[in-house]
Amino acid sequence: MNIARFLKMSAHLQMMPVLESGEETLVGGQAVMEGVMMRAPHSYCVAVRKPSGEIVTEEQPIERMSEKYPLFKKPILRGLGMLGQAMTLGYRALKFSANAALDDGSVKEGQKPAELSSWMMTANLVFSLGFFIFLYKFVPLFLATRLGKAVPALSGRFATNMSDGLIRMAIFLTFLFLISRMKDIRRVFEYHGAEHKVVFNFESRQPLSIDNAQRFVTFHPRCGTSFLLVVMTISMIVYALLPFDSFGAKFLARIALLPLITGLSYELIRFAAKRQGSVMGLITAPGLWLQRITTKPPDDREVAVAIHALEGAMTLEAKQGGELVIA
Repeated sequence: MNIARFLKMSAHLQMMPVLESGEETLVGGQAVMEGVMMRAPHSYCVAVRKPSGEIVTEEQPIERMSEKYPLFKKPILRGLGMLGQAMTLGYRALKFSANAALDDGSVKEGQKPAELSSWMMTANLVFSLGFFIFLYKFVPLFLATRLGKAVPALSGRFATNMSDGLIRMAIFLTFLFLISRMKDIRRVFEYHGAEHKVVFNFESRQPLSIDNAQRFVTFHPRCGTSFLLVVMTISMIVYALLPFDSFGAKFLARIALLPLITGLSYELIRFAAKRQGSVMGLITAPGLWLQRITTKPPDDREVAVAIHALEGAMTLEAKQGGELVIA
């Protein structure tokens, strides 16, 4: 196994929640390796530019979780269904883009291009999940506990949980800044900016084109970056209410409560998105500021790939009888 490739793939998996749209919407998407995945209500298309310059796509009809399983129409649960499907599609798109990146045109006719093995992808998922739990659940709680022992004023249950939340945010921001220095991740952030510009272009009702898309900013209120910041804020509040004092109980509770916190965060983001001009609309503001790190200005070739992905999703949507209309 190529260790460098494994770690690179793990870095991209860690970035998936940041790059994904944080709400079930008319159109949305995610940046992947040298490409963009776009979703319509019942279709998805990922477009990737291969090393040769050729744009390749993968398209597939999809069914919303809330339509397939009515249970996911209920508050809290609908957020879990949305995120579960988004992560599944994002993982599939990321795998497709990684395989496209391996096809450098050197394969002779009749030979099968190199692909990431299923076991390598599974190992990456397990490693990424373990890394997430260790970095964002174990480390902050451990440091907050140690801090409480060193500073008596911070040893109480509420103070420890607040310290834990602040440390978690600091780790997240530091990790995000450091990983953004990687050349490959910076390229993904450029495609992230391209995805946002093209979605804005679509929502403006103007014809999809590179020139039109480039007029828009790269900061979008429905970005997964905003969603993650809300998740961390809600976590601080929920953890502060836990009636546990032992380290083990606190740690296990943080893992067990992840679904509830995700569902609550989705409901809050959903509520705030409908009230952008109100105080509740300020909830998305920190995420917009943070997108100065997670999005970068794309070039025309990157915007062209994002347009290709959206047009593919819209074409497949039309074939299924769907019609994308901005309300």
